[in-house]
Parts: sequence; structure tokens; C-alpha cells
Amino acid sequence: MSHILLLFTLLLIFLPCSFAASNGQWQLVHENIGISAMHMQLLNDDRVIILDRTDFGPSNISLPHGQCRKDPNDLTLKIDCTAHSVLYDTHNNTVRPLTVLTDTWCSSGTMLPNGTLVQTGGYNDGDRGVRTFQPSCESCDLVELPNKLFYRRWYATNHVLPDGRFIIIGGRRAFNYEFYPKSRLYNLPFLAQTNDPHVENNLYPFVFLNIDGNLFIFANNRAILLDYNKNLVVRTYPAIPGGDPRSYPSSGSAVLLPLRKLEMGLKVEAEVLICGGAPNGSYLKAHVNQFLPALNTCARININDPKPIWVMETMPMSRVMSDMLILANGDILIINGARSGCAGWEFARDPILSPVVYHPNNSPGSRFEMQNPSQISRMYHSSAILLRDGRILVGGSNPHKYDQFGPNVLYPTDLTLEAFLPPYLDPNKVDIRPVIVSPDSGSKIHYEEVLEIKFTITGLVDPSAIQVTMLNPPFNTHSFSMSQRLLVLANIKPPTHNLTQFQYNVTTPGSTKIAPPGFYLLFVVHQNVPSIGIWVRLM
Repeated sequence: MSHILLLFTLLLIFLPCSFAASNGQWQLVHENIGISAMHMQLLNDDRVIILDRTDFGPSNISLPHGQCRKDPNDLTLKIDCTAHSVLYDTHNNTVRPLTVLTDTWCSSGTMLPNGTLVQTGGYNDGDRGVRTFQPSCESCDLVELPNKLFYRRWYATNHVLPDGRFIIIGGRRAFNYEFYPKSRLYNLPFLAQTNDPHVENNLYPFVFLNIDGNLFIFANNRAILLDYNKNLVVRTYPAIPGGDPRSYPSSGSAVLLPLRKLEMGLKVEAEVLICGGAPNGSYLKAHVNQFLPALNTCARININDPKPIWVMETMPMSRVMSDMLILANGDILIINGARSGCAGWEFARDPILSPVVYHPNNSPGSRFEMQNPSQISRMYHSSAILLRDGRILVGGSNPHKYDQFGPNVLYPTDLTLEAFLPPYLDPNKVDIRPVIVSPDSGSKIHYEEVLEIKFTITGLVDPSAIQVTMLNPPFNTHSFSMSQRLLVLANIKPPTHNLTQFQYNVTTPGSTKIAPPGFYLLFVVHQNVPSIGIWVRLM
């Protein structure tokens, strides 16, 4: 019943939106959170950690308990009594300042299996630091662990691993990787080979855990499959046609498409989709105020195919600095960004206000669907994440070296949070939206077991259009969502029902290579409309 009340409350809140619900809706949910949302992570208590950098000068929210951060290495303020990280509560729409002592500019993050956020690297005094945050604690703050990394990690990428550790790959002039908890440093020549010293188009590499336990790593315009246990490249992929770079500062975005066919004995396909970016020369041209049109192509590849090739598709528009998020129903949302230029201070123009939904299972030529526009430009240093209720939380944007506000500023620093409601939250679809009855949110589940899921649907039910999905909520920053992963669980038999509810039996993932241990959001999807998710801990 609480899920039903929450759903109807959301609908009442968002009904006044002036845009047609069939192509998504927008709502301003918070006018000023005090900082610009450069990094975001959803926690398993439905709160969101949001971080900016510490050396922009004062923020618009004070540190708790009258504290001040004293940092002789800070580039702007040696004594700073303002916060540069906040905890946003999605239930009551409140913000609490957090204490971050070292610079988190262009850092990375990962969730441990127990739900702890581990936030790594950054700039200046933060480049080898680690920060942790424990969810489900009303008064907890960030804990700083200085010099816990072997190497300075600025613009690095993290990914969770099957054994519960995570890997930290690359960063500026960091052609290597390491693990947390710390073991030792491993050289990765691929990162040096893809590095242009004038542009450094290999930053924030796109990293995905393959179903064989190896890591797919993409930088610039090339990719490899790495056996990180042996420090061995086991496969080299062809370059994307055209040769244009896609990783930072060219800043396309990438996802591992939903993993399906998880039944025992069936071949699971692992496909990577990379969209947008900036063509060769964009970064250097932007330095002299020439803003080249962004790329309008996507490249899709089956990374386990015997002869893998990139299949090219054309988006409805050119796009750089976008975020690609996997929705609960398996569609891909492309949101934020610009039509020209690249990432960096003042290096992009022509903001894109309209998201696009990509339907990966549609036939080529019918996969992109335009959505209604926002009224806020989300440029460099914006972010977006999926929430448990199916909304997309969108924040940030500061393409300037320091915070800049006012009507005379081009793309001023933004302190707001918005919610984008995808078409599945159309009020006309309430009667086909499932409501999960059991298991309870927070339940523990185990590998390769039968999971009974009970749910209700008030309208006409199509049993053939029901599926259960599990999402690993990612750490989002700089156009990439780290450790993002969605599984479509295998059903055991057709759903059964009585007068009040349905029961659907699924098999949980059979391997930590398919789904690393940790907290996931579980959804029941009916006719492409997902329920409000529940938290489950896969152990």
C-alpha cells in the first residue's frame, strides 16, 4: 500500500507539468542544493551523495557544526567554511551538508557489496585520497583516508569486480591500474598508446565487466579486453569507424546494454553502445573559440562475437557530454550535453535540452525517440542518475573555472535539481504499472536461486509482457556511469495469480561475473512500465 501511495503522490506532483506525458515530463525538485552536482551516487537508503570540487571558492551551503576546512594547498580559499558535498534525501526533498576535506574534482567512485560508497582520487591534495560514506546513518559524514592510493587518480574510472573489490583505471598521465583494497600497481600500455599528449583523449575510459570476468576498456577510439588478474590483454577490438575519439575530453558516453538470456545453458550476449562525442580537432579548436559540431553517431558492438565489428547508427542530433542511463525497463536514456565543442572550461556551445530514448531491441532505424525538453542547460560538469521510483535525477552544470552566476553569464553555474519522468510515468499508465508486494525491500538474495516475486496490477494484464530486471546503481560523473549494469532475470514458468495478486518466479544470476555482489534495484516491468523498485542485496 505504501508503494501505491508513493506512486500516486508522485503523479499528483508532476501532473501540472506543461509537457505531454507521452514524451516525458520535467519537474524542478530543488531550487538550490548549495553546490553544483559534478558527481552523483544513489545509496541503498534512497539518499544521493552529491559532490563538487573544493577549490571553486565558497559554495552556497555552510559546513555542519560551524566547521571550517583549512587547506594551505587550496587554489582559492585557505580557510573555507562552506560545504562541497551534500546528502540529498529523495523522500523528503531535503539536503544535508557533508564534510569533504580534500579536492574531489574529477574523481571517481564505487559501491562496495555492503553498500558503502568509496570515492577515490581527485585533484591536488585529493589525488591519492579515498573517502567513504556509510548509508542508513542519520548523522554519518564522509570519512577521509588520505594517501590510500598508489598513484594519483585524476579523471580515472572505477568498476566493481566479481570478488567484491573494485579496480581503478587510468587518469591523467596514469597509464596503469590498481585495486581497492590496495594490492599493487599494474602498468597498462594501452592507455599510453591511446594518449595524445596534446589532447589526452583517453581520460575517464569506458570500462565494463564482461560475462567472462575480463574487463572491456575503451579509450580514445579503441578498445581491449583485459584479464586484470594476469595483467594480460586477451583481445584487441577494431577502432570505431571514422577514427574520432569518444572519451574525455571528446566525451561521448557508453553503456553495456542489458544482459538477457540468463537461463542456464543459453548464450548471453554482451553488447556495448557508445554514442556521441567530439571529432578530431575539437579540443584544440575550442581553445581559439571555434566549436566544431559534435558527432551524431552511435557505435554498437557484440564484444564476445568471434569477429566483432562496430555497427553504426545515427542519432537525431549531434551530441557531446551527454549521459547514458539504463532505465528500469531496459531502454537507454541519453540526456544532457551540447551540440558543439567538447568538455572543458568554456569549450562547448548550443546546449541540448531534449533527451532521447534509445530502444535497443527495436530494429535499426526505429530505435531513437525524442523526448520533451527541459528549460535548463546541462553542460560541462552536469550529472544524472536513475532513482528507485523511476525518475531521473538531473543536476549540475558549471562550464567555468569558478562558480559564475547571473544573467550576463553564458551558461551560469547551476545549483538546481530536476527530475525527468520518462514516458512510462505517464499518468495514463497507472493501471498497468506493477506494485511489488514481496519480497520486502532490503531482502538478501543468493546466486542461482528461485526468487518468488508477488505483485499487483490493477488493469488488464498481458502475462507475456512481464519481466523482472535488476540494476546496479552507478556512480555518475563526466558523461559516464561507472559500474552501471542491468540484468533481465530468467523466468521459471508463466506467472500465476489469484484474485488479488500475481506471482512470478525468476532465477537469480548464476555467477558473480554476470552480477558482482552488492545492492541492486529490482523492478517488475509490465508492458514496458516498471514498478517502483525494491532494494535487494545479492550475496
